[in-house]
Amino acid sequence: MKVLITGGSGLIGTRLSQLLLQQGYSVAHLSRQATNQSGTIKRYHWDIDKGIIDPKALLEADYLIHLAGAGIADERWSDARKAELIASRTKSIELIAQQLASIKHHIKGFTSAAGIGYYGADTGDDTVTESYVKGNDFLSECSFAWEEAGERIKKLGIRTTKLRTGIVLAREGGALPKLTQPIRYGIGAALGSGKQYQSWIHLDDICRLFIHSIENETMQGAYNAVAPNPVRQQELIKISAQKIKMPLWLPNVPAFLLRLFLGEMACLVLGGNKVINQRIVNETTFEYSFTKVEDALSDLLP
Repeated sequence: MKVLITGGSGLIGTRLSQLLLQQGYSVAHLSRQATNQSGTIKRYHWDIDKGIIDPKALLEADYLIHLAGAGIADERWSDARKAELIASRTKSIELIAQQLASIKHHIKGFTSAAGIGYYGADTGDDTVTESYVKGNDFLSECSFAWEEAGERIKKLGIRTTKLRTGIVLAREGGALPKLTQPIRYGIGAALGSGKQYQSWIHLDDICRLFIHSIENETMQGAYNAVAPNPVRQQELIKISAQKIKMPLWLPNVPAFLLRLFLGEMACLVLGGNKVINQRIVNETTFEYSFTKVEDALSDLLP
């Protein structure tokens, strides 16, 4: 079986590709670079702005996984950046849907990354399941547009799954290195009140969940792709410091300073969501390798 991945060179895409190959899948990426079909991972050219996709990419695929999207925390949120964040998640899948509608493909399933930002940047201490209401800030707007774009694939009769991902904990990238760097320099501290909930998942578990979603034909719709036990931000900082064997002695970083330096994007660190993976637990046979943040951090740190 061949799995075609958008955003395959990113943090999740790279590890996902490795695990798929280990399990005997054939893996291909849609890439802005020239087509290369000679390596372990085939690369097919596409240009979203020009509306171009190598026709072989979709004709040869059995499953499609959509990870493409500009980094939500890479730059401050100007109006132009907000538009770019949404477009990078929607235009790509809209192009694929347009192409699929015009060819005789044999794609059996489609899984798209999504975000728990769908519920808003800050839901306080509310317990958030998949039935929780959509938020009304930019994060929810972006996440909603992302999911709505995926509906175009569903309308073609392809089984469609959306994984609303929380904070992905990984050694080489994502939030964890940024979180732990100040701790390693002896200047680590909780952010804001520190009481905001962080819904997290280990990199290997989110990748295994993507694989589970294409193998399990009963999975469709939105799932909260988080570990079973969310933690408060101050606890995440404390446990990280313990694993690195560095002290925490500074007071919390004031919220007003974070808003001053980050602007509207400060909601990413000051907000929080206590997200529960209700559908994964109740409706699937997926088993997590890391259910407690202590175990995940032991695996990833120092």
